[in-house]
Amino acid sequence: MALKNISLVSKSFEISYILQNNTKNKWALFLHGWGANKELMQNAFKNTFREYNHLYLDLPGFGNSSNDYVLDSKDYCKIAQAFLKTLNITPSVIIGHSFGGKIATLLNPNKLVLLSSAGIIKKKSLKVKVKIKLAKIAKFFHIKTKIFRTKDADNLAENMYETLKIVVNEDFSEIFSKFSNKAFIFWGDNDETTPLYMAETIESLIKDSKLYVLKGNHFFFLNNADFIDRITNGNNK
Repeated sequence: MALKNISLVSKSFEISYILQNNTKNKWALFLHGWGANKELMQNAFKNTFREYNHLYLDLPGFGNSSNDYVLDSKDYCKIAQAFLKTLNITPSVIIGHSFGGKIATLLNPNKLVLLSSAGIIKKKSLKVKVKIKLAKIAKFFHIKTKIFRTKDADNLAENMYETLKIVVNEDFSEIFSKFSNKAFIFWGDNDETTPLYMAETIESLIKDSKLYVLKGNHFFFLNNADFIDRITNGNNK
């Protein structure tokens, strides 16, 4: 594990990352989802994508990477771009899970791999709508409470909670539709975090894309890394 300090528009971030040198001249960048870290992605993919050197990083505010600010997905993209520039690395393929899928898309790689990507706003259940309404009422009356927060917000610093509220409401439909390179979309058939209809929507938006539905939940890729590698790199024998 290594650390790199990144400064961007008067903001400073210490980025934790892992380089896996497979003695190749191409790079694969792996981006984790919300609440996860680089180790999760490395554990899944370290023995795959052997045609590339691997770069795993903790996005700001996760794992061992710092963040003291309220950010949106485009901010995360700018930070990742600055980080890649300091290492003089231009990834040939970017693999992004969930929230990381949004950042991967914004980075506009020649080859994009989306794993249960976020970016399509989830239809809110009645229960969620009621919680949002009650939270707004509590805020109006200056009542401080965390009982209405999503489980994804558990143990989050206040700036990361505000960041979460921003990113979950970002509609990436236009961004997906403007992505013009090759995209591979992989999804778990039992994913309740980003349901399958989101995958079908993303496939319809990205012109040069194909969807592969595999058995599993939101973390289906942990048991399917070899298949994802074979499909992405055309090693189907």
